[in-house]
Amino acid sequence: MRGIAVIGGAGPEPARCKALVRGADILVAADSGLILAEQAGLKPDWIVGDMDSLDDLQRLEAYPPPRILRYPRDKDRTDTELALALLWEKGCAETWLIGGGSGRMDHLFAIQALFEREPRPHRWFTGKEDIHCLNAQEPLALRLHPGALLSIFPLGSGPWEVRSQGLKWPLEGLAWERGFCGLSNVLLDAEVSLFAEAGRFLVILPQEFGFTHH
Repeated sequence: MRGIAVIGGAGPEPARCKALVRGADILVAADSGLILAEQAGLKPDWIVGDMDSLDDLQRLEAYPPPRILRYPRDKDRTDTELALALLWEKGCAETWLIGGGSGRMDHLFAIQALFEREPRPHRWFTGKEDIHCLNAQEPLALRLHPGALLSIFPLGSGPWEVRSQGLKWPLEGLAWERGFCGLSNVLLDAEVSLFAEAGRFLVILPQEFGFTHH
């Protein structure tokens, strides 16, 4: 099952959001992510959060009360964490995030930290980026325009090792460690593949260059 959490912050344009959600089994809005979802003409299955960022609480009146999980503002988990926890509780083996771009830097770091954990999200779409979590069980095939830029960051505790095909600067043999990254690599071919031999990586691509697939 694939579950998607629409969260507060900059996300893709409405048409793109709608296309991304197509085929999802469960859609959850986290707090002001409800605004982004409704702008795309989407009606979430669940709404979670403290609702402190929602512009108008009357938005909630359009949804069945049992499907609204409201939490106190003083809590141990972020609204995004609550949305992901609900998706995992409902049996979603694959989870995506939509939104969360721009805004406060600490919020961006908090979302990035989610990919360091287990379980973790698999993919994250902001207003400009298409972000993947790459590990040994899930090689990544990319079909993008040549010249697109790709950046890659190690996650978790390591060790890390990754192979690539179709990049200007191959990733094999690099001495990956915490704090190291491969920034602004260039795609030479329309089809590019990444294989994590060890460890986990965050792969960041620009949305405007096309689409990606596993």
